[in-house]
Amino acid sequence: MPRPKHEQPTPAELEVLQVLWERGPATVREVMDALNARRPRAYTSVMSLLNVMTDKRLLKQTSRGRAFLYEARAEREKTLGRIVEDVLGRAFEGSASALVARLLDQASPSTDELDEVRRAIDAYQAQQPRQEKE
Repeated sequence: MPRPKHEQPTPAELEVLQVLWERGPATVREVMDALNARRPRAYTSVMSLLNVMTDKRLLKQTSRGRAFLYEARAEREKTLGRIVEDVLGRAFEGSASALVARLLDQASPSTDELDEVRRAIDAYQAQQPRQEKE
């Protein structure tokens, strides 16, 4: 039986997307070098992964001489937003407070990171239309 297609990128695919979002279009060798900074991978494994991702329409492939360049099809923010939306719905039953509480517990953010979270909440609240008090 074939493996089901995932709507969201797998962890390995997300690693590749992170590389391509940061550096832009890249060859198999360039992607492999960036991934190998974290843990070693074989050229053929990276090439196979890139081809699968191209088939799944996560990547665009263009020819550059004898090599191919791979580029992410979707923007980082759009993809990460879909992942968070999926986790929020499936794991936290739509509860943003439960998601944030778990995230803070797991990440143990620094004081600077907590300040950034507070600024993000303030910015979010400032963008929301004023709701009338009942």
